[in-house]
Amino acid sequence: MARRPSKHLRAPRPLGSGHARAEQRTDGRWVVRSIAGAAATKEYRCPGCSRSIPPGTPHVVVWPAEPTSWMVDSPVTERRHWHTGCWSRRS
Repeated sequence: MARRPSKHLRAPRPLGSGHARAEQRTDGRWVVRSIAGAAATKEYRCPGCSRSIPPGTPHVVVWPAEPTSWMVDSPVTERRHWHTGCWSRRS
């Protein structure tokens, strides 16, 4: 039986944009998708406060709406999980 490649070698899964919204910020346009607590099954690190987002915690996933010059890959590879409050306070 063939083995699946390590998760570190697989390409990131695109997040569907259903239930997502676009937000314009000073640093560009972002796609923001809310994640319900029941759908949050892994732990993440919030880039806004550097604290943990434990499994079961509602939060948002954010990624650039368009490729920019600083990106190496697609916008999907730049997605980050944020506490909802941290994203809201971000300037």
